[in-house]
Amino acid sequence: ICRRLVDEVLLVEEETIERAIVALIEIEKTVAEGAGAAGLAALLEHPQRFAGRRVGVPVCGGNIDSRLLSAVLMRGLVRDGRLVRLRVRMTDVSGSLAKVAALIGEAGGNIVEVQHQRVFGTASVKTPEVEFVVETRDREHTRAIAAHLDAHGAKVTLDS
Repeated sequence: ICRRLVDEVLLVEEETIERAIVALIEIEKTVAEGAGAAGLAALLEHPQRFAGRRVGVPVCGGNIDSRLLSAVLMRGLVRDGRLVRLRVRMTDVSGSLAKVAALIGEAGGNIVEVQHQRVFGTASVKTPEVEFVVETRDREHTRAIAAHLDAHGAKVTLDS
């Protein structure tokens, strides 16, 4: 049947399938497993093949494990720059952590997770490194948060 009906098969990367799953949920409010999102993934990975044409994409199969779906969505937020990790070095004095957290909030970031690192990866005993996982609107907002922290004396490293 395939030899008779299929003209071509396109291959896509796993990451593109993840992007397609996220796009279907965010834009169409439709849950699809990887195989069900493969058609959209082909459009995303090979846009030149479909430019200027009307294309129908069947979406099927909502049989995706909830933990896998959660991981795909979180990776999508990271990929889009809406969930970022800020590593901040600060002086080890009372109130430093609260000050940096307040600065992130002032700049419109939503702190999801904090890891105050006093032993591993710090520049010195007197400058602990704190990792903040922060929700932002986009990459530009992330840069604005980092600039706000820098302007107030916090040394920031962005991880994506």
